[in-house]
Parts: sequence; C-alpha cells; structure tokens
Amino acid sequence: MTVTRRNLLRWGAAAAGAVTASGLLAGCGGAERRPVPPLSPGQDPWRRFAGTTINFISENTAPTAAIAANLQPFTELTGITVRIVNLELSALVQRVALDMASGTSQYQVIYADPYQVLAPYSAGLADLREFIEDPSYPVLEGGLEDFIPTQLRAAGSFEQEGPVYALPYDCPTMIWQYRADLFAAHGARMADDLGFDPTPGPDRTWDEYRRIAAWFTDNVDEVRYGTGHQAKQHDSLMCDFSNVLWSYGGDYFDAGEQVGLLGVRDPGRCTLDSAEAIEAARFYDELLAVAHPASRTWDWDGVGAALRAGEIAMCPNWHEFAASNEEAFPGAMGYAPLPSGPTGSANMYGGCGIGITANASGAERGAAWLFVNWATSRGTQLDNLRSSAGGGTPTRGSVYELPEVVRAEQRPSELPNMLAGPAVRAAWEPDRIGLRPKIPMWNACDTAVFTGLSQMIAGQQDPETTMRGTARRVDQIVARGWHA
Repeated sequence: MTVTRRNLLRWGAAAAGAVTASGLLAGCGGAERRPVPPLSPGQDPWRRFAGTTINFISENTAPTAAIAANLQPFTELTGITVRIVNLELSALVQRVALDMASGTSQYQVIYADPYQVLAPYSAGLADLREFIEDPSYPVLEGGLEDFIPTQLRAAGSFEQEGPVYALPYDCPTMIWQYRADLFAAHGARMADDLGFDPTPGPDRTWDEYRRIAAWFTDNVDEVRYGTGHQAKQHDSLMCDFSNVLWSYGGDYFDAGEQVGLLGVRDPGRCTLDSAEAIEAARFYDELLAVAHPASRTWDWDGVGAALRAGEIAMCPNWHEFAASNEEAFPGAMGYAPLPSGPTGSANMYGGCGIGITANASGAERGAAWLFVNWATSRGTQLDNLRSSAGGGTPTRGSVYELPEVVRAEQRPSELPNMLAGPAVRAAWEPDRIGLRPKIPMWNACDTAVFTGLSQMIAGQQDPETTMRGTARRVDQIVARGWHA
C-alpha cells in the first residue's frame, strides 16, 4: 500500500473548533437543503443529474489515483463532472471539519476515514440507505451484502447497526511480507539451527519470527538484517505494535471488538496497563532490538522501500505494497498472515469508506450518490486492480470470484496486488482481523500511544512504565473528550 496512509497528526485548533463538545457538528444542517430533482418519466437514472459538477475530497490513496486517471467512463455514463482533491489525511480532516461546520457542502463526496472522519463526524454524513432504498436511483449492484461484512461495519457504521455512512472503498491490511527466495535457499539450514520449520504464516509465533530475523542477520549475506519495522514516532508505530498487542491478548479498551467494529463515543477505561499489554510491549522492545536500526526512522513507505532495496528479508506491512514488491523481486516474494502470540494472529485493518456530506442538496446530492455507487462498483474495482496509475484491492467479495482475479493470485500475474490475496483474506477472518478503536478522540489517543512507544524503543523508559503511563494519558484524553 500506498503510498501515503494513515498519517495521523493531532487535530489543528481550527478543526477542533468545528465541533461541539458532544462531537456533533455545530453548523451541520445550517443551510437550507434544496430538494433533489425528481427522475423524469423514461429518463435514464444514470443521466438524471447530467451537467452537475461535484467535488470528491480524498486522501492520496491508490484507488483514488486509479479513479482520477480514468474518470472518463463515469462522465460518459452520467454527464457529471467530478473534481478530485487529493490531500494528506490530516489536511483532509481539517478541510472536512471546516466544510461541515460551515453548513455548506464544498465537498459532496468524502473519503471517510473511520477514526478521523466517521467517528467524530457521523452526524455530518448522509445515511446512504436514503439512496440505496430509493428505486429512482440505479440499483446498488450486489447490494450491501456484496461488501466484505467486517469491512462494511468497520468502515461504514458508527455506534449502531442500521445507518450506513460510507461504502468500503479501500482495505489495506498488515500481513507478513518476505523474500520467499531467501527462505527457499536457506530454509533447511535455518530449520536445523533453530529447531522449527521457519515457513512464514500464523503457525509461527512472534518469538519464532524474532529468532528467524536474528538468524538472517547473522547468517545471510544477501540482506543486512532479517526484519525491519515501521517504528518511526508516527501512526505507523501504533499500527506495527498493535499486531503484537492483540496477539498477546492485550487491547486498548475493554470490549475491543465492539469499540473497533461499530465504534463508541465513550470506550471506558484504557487497558494498556494490563499484564498482557505490558508483556506485548516487552516483546516488541526485544523485537526492535534485532530489527534494522533504521526501523526507528521508517513509516510504512520506509520499511517497504527497505524490503524492495534488499536491506531486509521480511517485515509486517500493508498488503497493497505487493505490486511494488513484485517489481523489485519478480517471483521472489511471499505473503502470509502475521505470526501468532499467545492468543493467535492479529492483522491490522486500515480500510476506509467513501460517503456523502449530509449538507449536500439538490442535484449535487444525487450526483454524489451516483459517484459513490460507481466508484465502489465491481467494474470500477476491477479497473482499479488493472490500473497502472494506482490500484488497491477490492472491497466486494464478488470481485474475488471473477476468473481473471482468481487467476491473478498465481504467478505470472497481471494483477500483482492479488498475489497477496490468499494471505489477506485469511487475515480478514473474524479471529484475525485487527481493529483499532473507532472513537471520536482516537487521534489524540493514537499520538499518546506512538509517543510512549517511541520513548520505549529509544531506551528512555521500560515497557511497564510505558504502558502504564500511556494508559493514564489515554484515560485523560477520553475523560476530556475528543478535543484533547
């Protein structure tokens, strides 16, 4: 993946001021909403809003790059002009906050990050059932049931079943990425030296992963270090650590599945001071001690580049880096779910949806839905897979069943991101998918987490002090609300 993802920064004062203490938008609904023009008898529902111009604000992601490079089919189908604004996520969030608070709708279609847009701003997003259930619009192909269920809930819902605020648009997920050629060349000797089968997958433990990494560093000349990590003081560090945290039985809050899947406004007390979380931090500190030293300066792009440059033999990273991996080492890469801790394998899901601002009105409101419908359709998702400008992998189950896509999971592949398909689908199993807290104040909590972890791996404090201090800081943030 990507690629610039999940670059989560603290809210700017302007964005924070756009909401009330309860998290509801102060200006939402302030402007009078114009009615959507009705469908004329005999009119093509796709041409209903021809001549309309709408704006789509998105993080600069792979699917948006692919769509931006190939908007002509949508324009020809609908007569609608779409202007795409690509931004780093933190800048996107601030613009969305201000736009919603103003009561206008400069951006009709919104890349709705679950943690920075959906959770704090669900009141400012339209419930898409308004369009899905209206027979005057084109049918949503395959219905909501065609989207991968966990992704639909994690990227599209907040607090309760029912309302759908976004349709799943991308689905980056962290998996084990490795040089299969090096494992094949050295696997037998490694197994003899280590005393276990080193084949990557969820049957391996994190401790075995650490030992494999150290073995590569000590015994293989083709790479400098066995593993690398996205351990920069940045959101990437929280993502990297979370895989270990969950696999050790730790979590950020009680009822972690509910907090991560549907989301809540008040998650309760932080549980990072639990024995399981402290043990996970202790292991993570040990893992970073054998990793490439530059790991402390890398986010996902940095560790991905190191893997492609032959600096490391393996790493946890977002699955959508598969295509660029294959360019660097054709036929030599492998993909698997992440190793297991005492409670199993956990694989961070980082997907987002696209939705419609509740303030959109008139023809722009209907045109926005036609774009959301088209942008998440089977055909568009397949075109994104084929695109040389971007890509991403599908969020619809039916796309994975297409013969072309099934074939692409084997080499030679014309859709190289699909080489990670079997591994990532295994990672999406309910007992393996990792979901960070979907709460309005997550951004500030995230900053507290990666700040504490950065101090730990720099040797400034021990794991227990780190986890207990981070838990106290998170509790303070939650108690004050999401402005913190």
